[in-house]
Amino acid sequence: MTALDLMTPNPTTASPQATLAEVWDLMRDLEIRHVPVVEDGALVGMVSDRDLSRLDMTRVAALDDTETLKQELSTPILKVMNSEVITIEPETELGEIIELLVESRVGALPVVRFGREVVGIVSYIDVLRAIQDRLEEAGEE
Repeated sequence: MTALDLMTPNPTTASPQATLAEVWDLMRDLEIRHVPVVEDGALVGMVSDRDLSRLDMTRVAALDDTETLKQELSTPILKVMNSEVITIEPETELGEIIELLVESRVGALPVVRFGREVVGIVSYIDVLRAIQDRLEEAGEE
């Protein structure tokens, strides 16, 4: 089994200029936890719900100063994204994907072609579903 078999193709992406508010809304509305950040067709970073949770949104929301709140939420995602992204290719085998997820302690890996073109994303949930399917096929539960 390879990344091509596991991945969600054509994942939702954001530009580095997208605001925290826009990406937060996107993740909430689509119920996703990882968004590749793409500029001119190339992967430049990744933002996760963990990256956003590092922001003290409770503190931001409690601000009495509306201007400060607007300013905070209009921060470009470029300021919080991880630009050191571990990627895989469509041919990457399941064992290597699991190893990368575990060793790197990340929840998802962008699947890229030609070095930086995002064609999919594989999350730990995708991997667990594939393993669950294999167990069910083998008659285990």
